[in-house]
Amino acid sequence: MTTLYIDADACPVKSEAERVATRHKIPMKVVSNGGLRPSQNPFVENVIVDSGPDVADMWIADRAGPNDVVITGDIPLAAKCVEAGARVLKHNGEALTAANIGNVLATRDLMADLRAADPFRQGGGKGFTKADRSRFLDALERELRAAQR
Repeated sequence: MTTLYIDADACPVKSEAERVATRHKIPMKVVSNGGLRPSQNPFVENVIVDSGPDVADMWIADRAGPNDVVITGDIPLAAKCVEAGARVLKHNGEALTAANIGNVLATRDLMADLRAADPFRQGGGKGFTKADRSRFLDALERELRAAQR
């Protein structure tokens, strides 16, 4: 059975994911360190893990597997889930797969090194747009259908 896992800390698409999971009647686990308003939806389970670095990520990585879909912006978590056979989407709808996760990890590491080398380097991240939200909804629909086959 397919389960949708949400790495909920700073996830801008929780409500969209909930709507799609409900339409497909798929259980959704919203994993966080707390501080989120619980959903009344019977398909949604709020999972509160201990506080600490990467505790929510480890909880998801220990459970996600083939036919599951994981929503996360955390690249190391995504790599673990891809390795376990899960389908992984970033919040903007970008699919992370066995074919591209190595490049994504390398880019993440390179950018971390560049930021560490230049303490005056400012963010540069782009904002989350309506187009990103739309791409996410389309991608999630596709991934859930594929996972259920």
